[in-house]
Amino acid sequence: MSTQDVIQMEHDYVLGVYSRPEFVLDHGQGCTLYDTDGKAYLDCVSGIAVNSLGYNDPQINQVMQDAMHKGVLHVSNLYHTAPHAQLAKALCETCFADKVHFCLSGADANEGAFKFARRHAYDKGNKEKYHILAFTNAFHGRLFGSLAATPRPKYQEAFLPLMPGVRFAEFNNLESARAQMDDNVCAILVEPIQGEGGIYPAAPEFLQGLRDLADEFDALLIYDEVQCGMGRTGSMWGYQTLGADNADAIAPDIMTTAKPLANGLPIGAIMMRQKVADSIHKGDHASTFAGNPFTTAVATHVVGRISDPDFLSDVSAKGDYLMEMLDELNSPHIKEVRGKGLLVGVEMDVEVGPVVDAAYKKGVILVSAGANVLRFVPPLVISKDELAHAVNVVGEILQDM
Repeated sequence: MSTQDVIQMEHDYVLGVYSRPEFVLDHGQGCTLYDTDGKAYLDCVSGIAVNSLGYNDPQINQVMQDAMHKGVLHVSNLYHTAPHAQLAKALCETCFADKVHFCLSGADANEGAFKFARRHAYDKGNKEKYHILAFTNAFHGRLFGSLAATPRPKYQEAFLPLMPGVRFAEFNNLESARAQMDDNVCAILVEPIQGEGGIYPAAPEFLQGLRDLADEFDALLIYDEVQCGMGRTGSMWGYQTLGADNADAIAPDIMTTAKPLANGLPIGAIMMRQKVADSIHKGDHASTFAGNPFTTAVATHVVGRISDPDFLSDVSAKGDYLMEMLDELNSPHIKEVRGKGLLVGVEMDVEVGPVVDAAYKKGVILVSAGANVLRFVPPLVISKDELAHAVNVVGEILQDM
């Protein structure tokens, strides 16, 4: 089937909620994708921070093959299976968490976190303690609850009214957060590094202040690490990078993850302290496909690979190299380079859509994080030579603008 046949078929039969470039991706190897015409593209998006171990990884292929040969892809959560228990254990061993609940996506994980926070507050006896404090420039998903916590009129306006009870404060402004707090707030929700909002890291003192505010007002602290977690920053979790001197002091009560957890297979997870788990009872929440044996077997392998200290150290070093290379471009269009590890944003004085389009023509896949921020979220296994090539391509494009 030709490229144009596929594009036309999609136009005829698929709901048009995405804008896509005029090529059809077909297969991949390592950090390179190939379209149906055989053109190669160096991938610096990884499915938006999803395919952390790249494409056609032989170890992942073997895990999938072994899981498929068992013939049990799904049995529902009515029954015990080993892989989901093994994954939960592996995740808890990487952070503060005592328990894990599996779901299917980042928005799904955040919605579940909201429910768990409200269920925890319900036990306090204050029926008004259901408010959630979120922050400007955030992105938490596109379902009714997660969208309510994403303060962007262009996403929200056509779908009002959304879930009630969400308040907003200014990101990285502790006094603004304090002004919104009272005894009716059940949870504070924040991305340790804002992804879709433009790659803005939270200041460690801001996260510490939110931790203190949550404790003062008997609220839960929720970290949305759907994009910045799972090795992306050079630590297993983003808050661990930001709180390198004392990560335990700023650890949350609930944390959500999803994107890279199974290297492209759909899964999310809500990690929580025991005090939260104690508030959740049988029947309070469920998901038909979540935690199935096939996906959790792959995810357990991914967690094991990414959590290796040598792997994380390599990600951190490559992130430093990428930021240095971007700084050395010295383009007048670049206003700031910011981020951690291999989650890097390049803020420009021009819209970056034309840069993304030009990079496609030169065989590099990039993505924006807002109109003026070019985002680098490549597979974590990308090499320094590949990073240098991507940066050189961006430099060539900016010279012509």
